[in-house]
Amino acid sequence: MRLALPKLLVAALAFGLLSACGINSVPTAQENAAARWADVEAAYQRRADLIPNLANTAERYAEQERSVLTEVTEARAKATSVQVNADDLDDPAKLQQFGEAQGQLGQSLGRLLASFEAYPDLKSNQNFLALQNELERTENRINIARRDYNQAVQDYNTTIRTFPDIIGAKVVHGAKPLVPFEADAGSEKAPEVFGKS
Repeated sequence: MRLALPKLLVAALAFGLLSACGINSVPTAQENAAARWADVEAAYQRRADLIPNLANTAERYAEQERSVLTEVTEARAKATSVQVNADDLDDPAKLQQFGEAQGQLGQSLGRLLASFEAYPDLKSNQNFLALQNELERTENRINIARRDYNQAVQDYNTTIRTFPDIIGAKVVHGAKPLVPFEADAGSEKAPEVFGKS
């Protein structure tokens, strides 16, 4: 009976040490970062989904703006073709490519909206106004999703670099730091939405 107690104590101590070494906290933090990245992608996809509706509504009013509409359509196609999955979150090049494609789309969208400032009928069209409002809300969602993702990355990177989780991160998981979202130059400003009162 006396021998069983020390074995039980050793087993409990070993379990306690292992549980404090990142066995669970590292994958939990990694999954949280992956989920926040999915939110970023969902917000960008929402914006991409709104663009055809915006373009179709605007096209009826501005045939001469076809080149801007074409630019937005091409930028949307490029932005939606750049895919980053949870396994790529530690690859700065892939995240930069994603950010650049989204930045180009945002800039094209801003030019499209700016070009329609000259069309009072379009600006008063209820469909167009509703799409502008949806786009503005979507830009806000994108900003929040990027902020939440970057916070999750910071939490994960801190977890894998601090004791005692660093032990499990290196030995068990082979964890590498994740890359925060960094927008390309000039994209720190969301596309301007005109027609707001």
